[in-house]
Amino acid sequence: MCTFVDSKKVLKMSKRYTITAALPYTNGPIHIGHLAGVYVPADIYARYLRLTGNDVAFICGSDEHGVPITIKAKKEGVSPQDIVDKYHAIIKKSFEDFGISLDNYSRTTAKIHHDTASEFFTTLYEKGEFIEEVTEQLYDEEANQFLADRFVIGTCPKCGNEESYGDQCEACGTSHNATDLINPKSAITGNVPTLKQTKHWFLPLDKHEAFLKEWILEGHKKDWKSNVYGQCKSWIDDGLRPRAVTRDLDWGIPVPLPDAEGKVLYVWFDAPIGYISATKEWAAREGKDWEPYWKDKDTKLVHFIGKDNIVFHCIIFPAMLKAEGSYILPDNVPANEFLNLEGNKLSTSKNWAVWLPEYLEDFPNQQDVLRYALTANAPETKDNDFTWKDFQARNNNELVAIFGNFINRVVVLTDKYYNGIVPEASNFSKIDEETLATVKAYPDVISSSIERYRFREASQELMNLARLGNKYLADEEPWKMIKQDEVRTQTIMFVALQIASALATLSEPFLPFTSDKLKRILNFEKNTWNEVSSKDILIPAGHQIGKAELLFSKIEDETVQFQVDKLLATKKANEAANKTVEPQKEEITFDDFTKLDLRVGTILEAEKMPKAKKLLVLKVDTGIDIRTIVSGIAESFTPEEVIGKKVTVLVNLAPRALRGVESQGMILMTETPEGKLVFVNPDTSTALSTGDANVNNGLHIS
Repeated sequence: MCTFVDSKKVLKMSKRYTITAALPYTNGPIHIGHLAGVYVPADIYARYLRLTGNDVAFICGSDEHGVPITIKAKKEGVSPQDIVDKYHAIIKKSFEDFGISLDNYSRTTAKIHHDTASEFFTTLYEKGEFIEEVTEQLYDEEANQFLADRFVIGTCPKCGNEESYGDQCEACGTSHNATDLINPKSAITGNVPTLKQTKHWFLPLDKHEAFLKEWILEGHKKDWKSNVYGQCKSWIDDGLRPRAVTRDLDWGIPVPLPDAEGKVLYVWFDAPIGYISATKEWAAREGKDWEPYWKDKDTKLVHFIGKDNIVFHCIIFPAMLKAEGSYILPDNVPANEFLNLEGNKLSTSKNWAVWLPEYLEDFPNQQDVLRYALTANAPETKDNDFTWKDFQARNNNELVAIFGNFINRVVVLTDKYYNGIVPEASNFSKIDEETLATVKAYPDVISSSIERYRFREASQELMNLARLGNKYLADEEPWKMIKQDEVRTQTIMFVALQIASALATLSEPFLPFTSDKLKRILNFEKNTWNEVSSKDILIPAGHQIGKAELLFSKIEDETVQFQVDKLLATKKANEAANKTVEPQKEEITFDDFTKLDLRVGTILEAEKMPKAKKLLVLKVDTGIDIRTIVSGIAESFTPEEVIGKKVTVLVNLAPRALRGVESQGMILMTETPEGKLVFVNPDTSTALSTGDANVNNGLHIS
């Protein structure tokens, strides 16, 4: 770890890090919630560690087993392998497109993973770490299969959510067993499941409770995030119970025992082992030994996850590693909270999300804008909300107006005054020296935030360095000084270029594409993180830089409104899809129908009912009389809109008093598929006039 002595000198010892990012589930693409919660913070941390000279293995992979994948495969009429192959490719490309600098992105259907997970299970089995029990599990008689947790839906025993899954309630985050649910139903057939005996193997978490109390509640009380520590404490305080590590399924890793036909390793058991198998795969490819990254006590293991995975990475996986005996335990698990979207919870099933492939279609080459907006608004300690307006403001007011503006001015002026050659500096003023000293302090400042997993804070410190550059130029005004003192102007521009060079290096963890572009403009490879603190000159006099290019471009209001409109269209589509249709009423006879007297009338007058939000009081000429009708249409029509309208009236409905006004009939209304209220109108081309005294005005069924 880095040891900071002062802002000018950094003593550092290289260290080995294994960084894991939660395995994304391969039943759909990646959205901004995944990026904000796990992958951007993990990438910032990994890139920073590499820049500070550490040995880093940044590991991830597709989580490809489990019931949701089999459900999706059944719906689409394809095999589970088809589903995971499709989304593994999509997810892998999204990570590459957004600069997530993984050393290896593997998958849990790979042979190396099946072998590793089977070996891990066998080791624990042979050490006697499992409990073998015959228990009663929920069974769907019609589907003729045991119901894995995600095939069961019922009422959460803790919060009362009526749509809780069998393994976890997404409303309150509580993990439980399917048999704990109240009123469980099969997600396959909708039937009430029965209980049937089956044999499974359990990891006795209660056996490890004392170790977990000491390791987490005492050992990590001060250095783990409060949301992580609090959830772990709640689980441990409630008392840990044995948890099944096998399931009755045909999609997954077969349990490597002779008497376990038709059973697979439970996905929560096999998925975290995916970190180990992915590390093995990477090490074999790179000609490295994988074991030090998982078994050397000098290695620092860090898991980046969302809050829904805290219990698995802080309690269950460590218990597995401890039971195996040869593995290190995580040094930290900096889990984030959830990111919402425009005030609503992100939902893949409702398409309430910003999908990464779609983002790049609408915002090509603007990955860093999204990375920055998500980092600056990261849900580190509480759920946060992503809005397109905030995204626009972060881009226009910070990336464009502060970072991009400073770099553009420095490069344009250097080209204009010196043909792009870094000028010589002489006679530093007090402000020059203070500015350069402040620049040297920034690596330590940003490091402090990153190493405490405060990436939002770190991103703002980076922006403060760009603010320093803008203030320096604004105060020193080289565009004016060039007319008065060319020697002084050279020094000003030399200092400004040192700030630009520092930004090129220090921005790499946060804005990797921008950092690469800025290095190309400045025409140099890079300084290391520590050199920004220790070197007096980051870009030397006489160095030729390139031409100015805009690092960021302004995002207009109409661009943002288009994204908002897309979400609103999604919301309306969801409302229409979820709209409940009233069931058909009891059957009536033709004689019942003939009792209705329907006539076409004309609305002569209309006014709002006092103190009533929904009611209009109408005067309607029915052709047989002029009568008062009270109608609940005030939220859809103004009084002015309905005057003169032809309407269909049920005239022989018994009068009814509404708020003291006697209503003498009913106006017939209906709804469009979009839910808009409309009049049931007669065919205007054949409608009879109310002024024709010799005819019955309208439809009269008798």
